[in-house]
Amino acid sequence: GGAENLLAKARESYAQGEYRWVAQVVNHLVFAEPDNKAARDLQADALEQLGYQAESGPWRNFYLSAAKELRDGVVVLDTPKTANPDVIKAMTLEMFFDLLAVRLIGPKAADKKIVMNAHFTDTEERYVLTVENGVLNYARGKQADDADVSLAMPRAVLNEILLGEATPADKLATGEAAIQGDPGKLAEFMALLDDFEFWFNIVTP
Repeated sequence: GGAENLLAKARESYAQGEYRWVAQVVNHLVFAEPDNKAARDLQADALEQLGYQAESGPWRNFYLSAAKELRDGVVVLDTPKTANPDVIKAMTLEMFFDLLAVRLIGPKAADKKIVMNAHFTDTEERYVLTVENGVLNYARGKQADDADVSLAMPRAVLNEILLGEATPADKLATGEAAIQGDPGKLAEFMALLDDFEFWFNIVTP
């Protein structure tokens, strides 16, 4: 047992070309001892060999990116801006609500119940959104009589908010968006949404 014995056996397997096994077993040591440079280097070497052998372009990228992470850490660069006007305009409202559902932090929302109406005044599309049991569901063409909060705005205003050109508060202040009911419920809902890091670890803790 122990880290040194594991590394010794892993080096023997590496010499025999068992790169996949080495990458898997040494990864356990990397998670147990993140600062163990010998373990990180050996796993990086194994992943690099797997990358050289990979016929699939994506798998080659995964292996080599992981090897670089083990040697150099996660290098944080400027985050590419993937939201542009053409992409946002092409998104359906269902896509937008699906994204909100993905971002909802389930455990944090587990005991919450929030009902929201959304009315897009230029397209006359209406939705009711419900947070309950840690998930977000929505229904098209419906409005809830007992909604906690109701929002009304043109789709173009939503696009500006998604592009970061304005905030909901900005549009409420200018009258381009309207709210009825309890504004605190909207703030409560927004606090349940996660923001995902663009740069994240692949093979390290």
